[in-house]
Amino acid sequence: MEQIIFPTTARDASDRNVFATWPPHLVAALTACLLVVGDAHADEFCTATLRAQFVACRGEVRDDQARSRAICINVGDDAARDACFVTASESRNERVASCDEQRAARKALCGMVGEGRYDPDFSPTLFDSDFDNPTLPNPYRPLTIGNQWEYSGEGEHILIDVLDKTKLIDGVECIVVRDIVDTGGFVVEDTFDWFAQAKDGDVWYCGEEVKDYETFPGDVPVESELVTMDGSFKQGRDGDKGGVVFPASPLVGAVLRQEFSPGNAEDVMRILTTSYDYGVNPTLDQFVPQALAEYLCSNSDCVVTSEFSPMHPEPEAVERKYYARGIGEFFSVHEVTGDGVRLVGCNFDPRCTTLP
Repeated sequence: MEQIIFPTTARDASDRNVFATWPPHLVAALTACLLVVGDAHADEFCTATLRAQFVACRGEVRDDQARSRAICINVGDDAARDACFVTASESRNERVASCDEQRAARKALCGMVGEGRYDPDFSPTLFDSDFDNPTLPNPYRPLTIGNQWEYSGEGEHILIDVLDKTKLIDGVECIVVRDIVDTGGFVVEDTFDWFAQAKDGDVWYCGEEVKDYETFPGDVPVESELVTMDGSFKQGRDGDKGGVVFPASPLVGAVLRQEFSPGNAEDVMRILTTSYDYGVNPTLDQFVPQALAEYLCSNSDCVVTSEFSPMHPEPEAVERKYYARGIGEFFSVHEVTGDGVRLVGCNFDPRCTTLP
């Protein structure tokens, strides 16, 4: 009889990879017990969370593999069926590696944000309900109704509008911002973002409704087809939590969770500088349109951030974003590839009429 070695903590369980051959019901029951008893008692809440997410990730891999097997079984052609099983196996191995990479990225993030529970205060009394007259408007995230930004780059055209609409989320009035991305005249993303204006000047991310589209050859006429709503989340729904998307007083080195929907939306911001001016820091100047940066950052008061997600730990997924006082984001770029989009217009600041 095969000897079964029972782990004593969730870390032991994941490190030994003993879950691979255990029945699913036993995995779920034992893991739940270990996560509560073996991990959380040490007040390492961030670490306990990442371990739970790792177990969930591996469970999703197992479930997806089973679904792939069901598909392959029903392929009639022998060669095609064999190829289907090979593809499913390769996909499974890639997903397992991805789970490991995400766990490492979340562990690194715990080192940045600390081990405390992520449970921000979202009390309605902390927020404004009148977006026409906010207590302390954030100059780097202006949310005045009617504001519009236009961006272009890498074959994309992006239009962002602050709508005259609000959404009540967990008792907080959130303004609705629409973000439309098109490529070649076809919509590829249509998102409704929900932001709240805190009385202390912080801008909070309350959630988003994401719709991603694709076009397919052969369609007559060719039209954008909805393919996924992955990444959508809402403060207070299914345990989702928002976060500060831009602070009133950004501090260099600060790391902020912008959203917390485990395994779905986990964007994080790191403040790199609050006094950017072109020509001072070669690393931050890389890929930036020089004339645009010199035009908007001549007072050395632009803010640069690095935004990333432990769900996508690959270096090419990290974005650097540049914000000008009074306008907001004017340039964003992927740090590795150099692919970026730049501001080409806005309707609320006279500087936008003469952008270089």
